[in-house]
Parts: sequence; structure tokens; C-alpha cells
Amino acid sequence: MSRPPFLSRIEQNYPRLSKGHKKIADYILREYDKAAFMTAAVLGAAVGVSESTVVRFAAENGYDGYPDLQRYLQDMIRSRLTSIQRMHVSDTRLSDDKILENAMGADAEMIRRTLEQTSREAFRSAVEAINGAEHIYIQGTRSSAALANFLSLYLNILHPGVVCVDAFSASQIYEQLLRINEKDVCIAISFPRYSKRTITALRFARDRGACAIAITDSYRSPIAELAQQVLVASCDAVAFVDSLVAPLSLINALLAACARSQGDQVYDTLHSLEQIWTKYEIYDSSELAESEDLP
Repeated sequence: MSRPPFLSRIEQNYPRLSKGHKKIADYILREYDKAAFMTAAVLGAAVGVSESTVVRFAAENGYDGYPDLQRYLQDMIRSRLTSIQRMHVSDTRLSDDKILENAMGADAEMIRRTLEQTSREAFRSAVEAINGAEHIYIQGTRSSAALANFLSLYLNILHPGVVCVDAFSASQIYEQLLRINEKDVCIAISFPRYSKRTITALRFARDRGACAIAITDSYRSPIAELAQQVLVASCDAVAFVDSLVAPLSLINALLAACARSQGDQVYDTLHSLEQIWTKYEIYDSSELAESEDLP
């Protein structure tokens, strides 16, 4: 397996590094999966240098401070970590007596980061592309399949040409994408560990001329590299489980923006749906009836 570009760059620059920076480089080359989740102070203590030396090391290697370097390392390894390794990393970050507070606090922090990271221009362009498309193909596998199904369910209310691409086999994916063209949009959703089927499906759609929109965790994600519009949502693992809170929040905002831009049309659609739901008793109305009988 080839070395990630960052590690290769450290190896190339190694002869020119100072003694302290060589200690940091040695540790990262050997233990980059651990270094990715260390603060500058902890990393410095681990190799016997000061926190400021670690910060300078990051800056001199082309990063906007140590947090930027740390995010790069985390992005690099997330797609490589097994479920067991992710559980181990999680154990070092969550304490037993405050697991509820830590887990929900982490989700809140991911929503905050998502709000900061997502390009407003890309968000507006994605809404315009979706509302102007003839057909919208939505692709996501494994845990991302839940997000794809959720987006498809509500986008189908707003748009008549929504296809949620099933990914049970590779042949099914291409059969469903067979007629995709430059008038269409393909929305791919993928988070570490990235799905090969999602990557190849988005590449197929892009090669057919469709507008490619990626919902993913990083601009360095393999589907981000294939997309015209990239919507970034933080998605760190809590234990071995992918946290989908921030991606779902981003999708909610996307749906709200698409609905708002349709104006009165969406009200007409919802009115028709409410009539159908009532006529065919789609929802249980007993609770509402009981509440209306209360004094």
C-alpha cells in the first residue's frame, strides 16, 4: 500500500528538519493513528519537546497551525480505521461516568463545526441544481443509506423525479443510473469508511454529464473530488457508531431551502397530500380525536 501524501512529504523533508522536529516526524511516521487525536501539548510530551515546537512543526510543513495538521491526520486515517480501532479511539475520549454528556456534547460540537465548514455558495448552488433538475438520483450505502432514504423521502414531496439508488449489487446501481444525463443531479452521501460503490456511482453520473453533489465529511473525501458542489458535515464516530447528527441536520437545512425556494407550489403539494393521507387513513387519528374531546 502506498504511503499517504502527507507522510511521504515528511519523509522527503526529513533531512532538513531540526532535531526537535525530527522527533515529532519520527513519532507521526510511526504512530500517526495515535497522533491524530493528540493535542499539541500531549504530542510534545510524548516525544519530549515543547508544545510550541509542535505548533511550529505544523506551520513549517504548510499547515495553518496544529489544529489544521490534526484535522488532516484525522481525515487521512478515518477511512482506514477498522471498527475495533475506532472503538479503541473512542474509549480514550469517553469516560464511563459521563458517556451521555460526552456523546451528546460531541454531537453538538459536530453541528457547530458543520455550520462553520459548509460553503454557503455551494449550499445555494446545490439548492438551485436540485430544483432545476429533471431527475435527482440519491446514492448512499451502509450507514449513509439511512441518510439517502431520508433525503429521498422528503425530496420526493418537492420533486417528481427522485430516484433513491439501491446498492444491493453493482449491476443494479448502473441499471438505475442508465439514463442519467446533463439535465439531472446525482447526490452522493458517504462518510468514513468510504464506500467504493458510492464513489464509482458518482463517477459514472459525472461522466454522463450530471451535476454531482457530494455530502461528506471533508473536501479531501474521494467523492468530494468528483463533485461540482461539496457540502461538508462532521461525522466522527462515537464508539464504533457513525454519528449522523450533523449530516442529518445539514440535510434538513437543504430540504428546507429547497422547499422555501418553491414558494406557493410546495403549499399546494402538501395540501393535496394531506387530503390523500386523510382519505386513506394513512396516519392514526385516534390520539387527535381524544385530545379534541378533552374539556
